[in-house]
Amino acid sequence: MHKLVLFDFDGTLADTAPDLAAAANKARARKGLAPLPYEALRPLASHGARGLLKASLDIDPDHPEYDTLRRQFLDDYQQDMTSLTVLFPGVEQLLGTLARHGYKWGIVTNKVEHLALPLVEHLGLADDCAVTVGGDTASHPKPHPAPLLYAAEKAGFAPEQCIYVGDDERDIVAGKAAGMPTIAAAYGYCGLSEVEGWQADAIARTPGDIWQLVQQLLPAGCAQA
Repeated sequence: MHKLVLFDFDGTLADTAPDLAAAANKARARKGLAPLPYEALRPLASHGARGLLKASLDIDPDHPEYDTLRRQFLDDYQQDMTSLTVLFPGVEQLLGTLARHGYKWGIVTNKVEHLALPLVEHLGLADDCAVTVGGDTASHPKPHPAPLLYAAEKAGFAPEQCIYVGDDERDIVAGKAAGMPTIAAAYGYCGLSEVEGWQADAIARTPGDIWQLVQQLLPAGCAQA
């Protein structure tokens, strides 16, 4: 195997928004606030605790209660993070196609390891995943390139032998900084008009688009280091 496709997790491989939104509404309930509509929270799913706490409680990291509320949010999410989370339609087929054609694949997410690893296992991805890097695995989370470079090195590849696929602008920033071609997942939690402004090397409107784009951006002639 001589190529590596790295994926973001939330909004790229897995639709985690329903369970994340439920945790955000639990935070509102603790404050005596009515739940927000799922449609209002879904676009923030790739932004993690920071984005969802901003949307649900209008607090930022400099708020005196932020750290306490963030820990509670993550605890609530961990207790019920597999109820509604599923792979996006077409992802399982995509990963199978990559494997059949000699590609390895891995995950680089800003979700912390103790949450990411159980979800990867729950969704049946752990056995075939070459590497899983969480937001607290490397020295910095995305948009810093450190997690991507760590993943490539751990899997035995040079950055130019890798592609990064993600549904958030910070994914594209991180991929470019790491020297990897990038694919923006427009089927995730951001609209196509927003994705078009990120200057990714390609845009996938569905998971089914990714295989063709990978072949274009990382030709089969690239050899493993």
